[in-house]
Amino acid sequence: MNRSDGGGKGTGGGVRGAAGGANLLALRSHNAALVLDLLRTAGTEGISRLELAERTGLTPQAVSKITGRLRGEGLATEAGRRASTGGKPRTVLRLVPGAGHALGVHLDRDELRAVLVDLDGTVVAERRAPLDLGAGAETVLAGVARSAAELATEALRSPGAEGLLPPGAGGLRAAAAGGLRAAAADGPGSPTEDALRTPAAEGPGASASKEQARGVRVPGGRASGEGRESPVAEGARSAGGALGAVPTLLGLGVALPGPLDHGRGVLHRVTGFPEWDGYPLRDALERRLGVPVVVDKDTNAAALGLAVRDGGGGGGAGGSFAYLHLGTGLGAGLVFGGGVHRGARTGAGEFGHQVLQLDGPPCTCGARGCVEALCLAAVARGDLAEAARVLGTGAANLAGLLDIDQVLLGGRTVAAAPEAFVHGVAAVLDTRARREGGHDGAVPVRLAPGGTRAVAEGAAQLLLAPLFGRGDGG
Repeated sequence: MNRSDGGGKGTGGGVRGAAGGANLLALRSHNAALVLDLLRTAGTEGISRLELAERTGLTPQAVSKITGRLRGEGLATEAGRRASTGGKPRTVLRLVPGAGHALGVHLDRDELRAVLVDLDGTVVAERRAPLDLGAGAETVLAGVARSAAELATEALRSPGAEGLLPPGAGGLRAAAAGGLRAAAADGPGSPTEDALRTPAAEGPGASASKEQARGVRVPGGRASGEGRESPVAEGARSAGGALGAVPTLLGLGVALPGPLDHGRGVLHRVTGFPEWDGYPLRDALERRLGVPVVVDKDTNAAALGLAVRDGGGGGGAGGSFAYLHLGTGLGAGLVFGGGVHRGARTGAGEFGHQVLQLDGPPCTCGARGCVEALCLAAVARGDLAEAARVLGTGAANLAGLLDIDQVLLGGRTVAAAPEAFVHGVAAVLDTRARREGGHDGAVPVRLAPGGTRAVAEGAAQLLLAPLFGRGDGG
């Protein structure tokens, strides 16, 4: 049965009918996301309206309405004509990648990496800078604002544009913000009404942050009224505040070590940096930058990026995999049925803190004998074979518990010696498979695509993926 633009659901699923409580706007947004995703995956060759209707289950009239809106907003354009089996040639449409952009920032314990990507997920520009995650909120936020402003203004501002949004870009940004807010509101730890405000309504230049006014502890910072901001912070705030006027910029995704509350954008006791506990990073950045912000764990962001990447090795849209990230720490991003699994309290994936050795060496999390502590200790003494064996033991536990399709390895430590880790982890999983028997063999182990910027690219997908109905970015 065909569906209209305003009712039912496309073949992508995920939206209930009117009886299930979904409103007209949500249904239309869902159907538009289905069409946008097909335009994106079609690439430069494009796709016809008839094909869009066949693949979404929408009526041709609904597809014409949706594509008409997308063309009017500058998100889609004609890609030529294609011969048909009868009648006149069909007009083929394609996505306009440059019609929207997202910033992705990876806050590691000792460095910041930022990327700017277009709607296709292609990296347009990149920045990398040293960072001390324990230097305090003011320093860290100033670094994010500075890198984001440099990337966006240099890559996206055109001479004489004066920061005005092109036709349709403002609506796309509003759709991104609305979709992210709705996803967060429906998820665990729903934000309060105060947290759901539009960033621009308060203005990026607000001099006193709400977390200080409420007495929330700010790492390395002062309470409101104890003096003016430092010149560095004032300069970064001024630069970051210009982001709201940058053409086509949808917002900023930030990924960093956990644990944290993804739904509210609030950090918990970040491993090794407990002083961040309770800090509302999302709200602080939105006030400073004036654009929508999404915060997630580094491993979840990377896993999302892999799940939406064409040919990303995730076993297809319905596949499952574990992304194991070994860098300055160790964690996992879990994908089931094509979507990131964050858990009831968005705390899933603390893979590095499963205990392998009782009374083992102390870990920065406060426990002893964690996979992370054992693995990083082996790396520090140059014993990569032992590090891979420890990582493989943890991966085998995970594979046995969840029965995943494959294991993907990433992070800068893995990138420095990919063969040692892939072969070492695979050897442990192979030994387990032989011990258990069966005919399916060991869970495959592969190097994750994206290299050392996979987390930053995944952070950008926290903004982009929901626009295409791919994954749960918000």
